[in-house]
Amino acid sequence: MATVDKMPMLQEGYEKLQADLKRLKEERPQVVDAIEEARAHGDLSENAEYHAAKERQGQIEASIAQLEDRLSRAQIIDPKDLSGDKIVFGATVTLLDDEDKPIRYQIVGETEADAKVGRISFNSPLGRALIGRKVGDEVEVTVPSGDRYYLVDKIEFV
Repeated sequence: MATVDKMPMLQEGYEKLQADLKRLKEERPQVVDAIEEARAHGDLSENAEYHAAKERQGQIEASIAQLEDRLSRAQIIDPKDLSGDKIVFGATVTLLDDEDKPIRYQIVGETEADAKVGRISFNSPLGRALIGRKVGDEVEVTVPSGDRYYLVDKIEFV
């Protein structure tokens, strides 16, 4: 029997998935109308509008199914409710790199990750290396450009 893994995420990520799902469900009738309109043009074998609309319909249905699955498995975590001295999902971590330059990341879910704004997935190489670490721990991460070393400087739950 298959197990259903919970998908941890922040409230903000959950709301974004809900908004994406709503938008796709609103687009659904428009695609159906486009298919009907393209059908009215006659021969379907050479009807580019029909094939494009059918392809878009397939993409929408697949995306809706994926979003509904993620939402059904969502485990919403509020970092403000967390505490402790170890890095866990939702923690905001300040690291020092090889040159003692501070880098700050929040450990988030896969759908919320965006390294440009300081959010990394708990499943990323760095995220996996950080989980369970404490202030003062050294962390080694292998990335495509080589090995990186960090020192855990601060753990916050904000």
